[in-house]
Amino acid sequence: MGIGEKVNQMLGRLKTAIYGRFAMILLGFLAQLILLAVGYFFLRNYSYLFYVLFLAISAIVVIYIYNAPGNPDLKLSWMLPIAILPVFGAIFYMTIIMQPGTTVLYDRLMTLSENTKKYVVPRGDTRDKLRTENPHMGQLAHYLEKYDNSPVYDNTQMKYYSLGDSQFVDMVEELKKAEKYIFMEFFIVSGGQMLGTVLDILKEKAKQGVEVRFMYDGTNVLWNLPGFFPDMLEAEGIRCKMFAPIRPIFSTHYNNRDHRKILVIDGKVAFTGGINLADEYINEKERFGHWKDVGAMISGDAVERFTYMFLEMWDVDEKEPEAYGKYVLPPEASLSSDGYVIPYSVCPLGSERVGQMVYLEILNTAHTYVHIMTPYLIPDYQLLTAMTYAVKRGVEVVILMPHIPDKKYAFLLAKTYYNQLLEAGVRICEYEPGFVHAKVFISDDVKAVVGTVNLDYRSLFHHFECGVVLYRNSQIGVMERDFQDTLEKCIEVKVEDYQKLRLRDRAIGRIMRLVAPLM
Repeated sequence: MGIGEKVNQMLGRLKTAIYGRFAMILLGFLAQLILLAVGYFFLRNYSYLFYVLFLAISAIVVIYIYNAPGNPDLKLSWMLPIAILPVFGAIFYMTIIMQPGTTVLYDRLMTLSENTKKYVVPRGDTRDKLRTENPHMGQLAHYLEKYDNSPVYDNTQMKYYSLGDSQFVDMVEELKKAEKYIFMEFFIVSGGQMLGTVLDILKEKAKQGVEVRFMYDGTNVLWNLPGFFPDMLEAEGIRCKMFAPIRPIFSTHYNNRDHRKILVIDGKVAFTGGINLADEYINEKERFGHWKDVGAMISGDAVERFTYMFLEMWDVDEKEPEAYGKYVLPPEASLSSDGYVIPYSVCPLGSERVGQMVYLEILNTAHTYVHIMTPYLIPDYQLLTAMTYAVKRGVEVVILMPHIPDKKYAFLLAKTYYNQLLEAGVRICEYEPGFVHAKVFISDDVKAVVGTVNLDYRSLFHHFECGVVLYRNSQIGVMERDFQDTLEKCIEVKVEDYQKLRLRDRAIGRIMRLVAPLM
């Protein structure tokens, strides 16, 4: 019996225990919240001096939030609990925000980024050539290189996948070819055919002496995987770890999840996109109708950035220094040029919002059209303005959304933005067969983005993400054809459709919009 089959059998038996662990962690969080509330109310009633002190704290916190750099929508959402519960809201804010954990994590990531810069070589000639061809794209390349350590590459090729089903076939074939190392990083990992197939290959490759590292987000311990899953893989020679394991204590670190999907093999190929390691992503398991997802395989020089992107995240909690030189771009990896490719990452802990900037750049420089696929539509004020302004200056903006949502609350929240966008002239179409999980921007037949960044606050402000910017790459035409094919299976939403929603659903969406930036 292969390790994949063993894991799937074990997961079936442990499902109840996994949900029980989720309940225990939830109870731990609630206990701390209750303790915080009881402490506040006890002290407030115990002494007038305490009450005055707490009011002063509230005023200071409001002034701090108002003057702090950052997204104004997020500031307003934090001010809401302070307005409703003037003192408790301020204490809760300080409990969540003012923790050293995120600062330590950010400092560590910046140190690691500095360490990898000598291996991720800036490509000034390529950037200058791009700037000559398109000044706006050259400026975007300059921004991503300076603030994300992400150079622009030309000796690179890409293959676009219109479904997770087809990407998985190539993932399996490339994994079987591995000779030196395999790096895997995923947000969701769940038992089934997909995971079982991958684990059997990884076990065999580890036996052959291939270095295998497997990392996944710690939220999987709540409902998908047991806490000892890393130990099981380690026993098979596969290095494995969780990013930010969930424990029943308050921490803003838990809000910053690793939402990236990265697979790097021998520094020669890299996969990214929306596809996780679970059977619904390859339509082996139906959850919300047909699952429409997309991805990309990168070959050539640009794989270098994904290699070090992975290593930076892996090394966050490592004590021993990484031998980064082992993973420099192999000479045989370089390919003939197919336009320009910029892999990039998104870190939610600093002041730069790279994912948001990439999307804004495309919207603000489009001439003819911007076509978008996203599972969630919860834009901040800047993106909302950019989309409506693009239409007002004559650019066609079309957004493809799911018709069968995975999260009802997110769908109701998204619909609160529909009318403003529709009235401005943005077209919104819902994929009738099921759920769209793709994260795609395509513009003017020459620019595109594919990756993990959703059009919502979680991806733009709270999660670690990654993606690929393309310019004059041959796959952009393939992406646009896929968009048009998908559009034929969609229902176009009209302004009057929002009025047909039940009053309760509209009210839920409007209320949730108050706290959307915190979700």
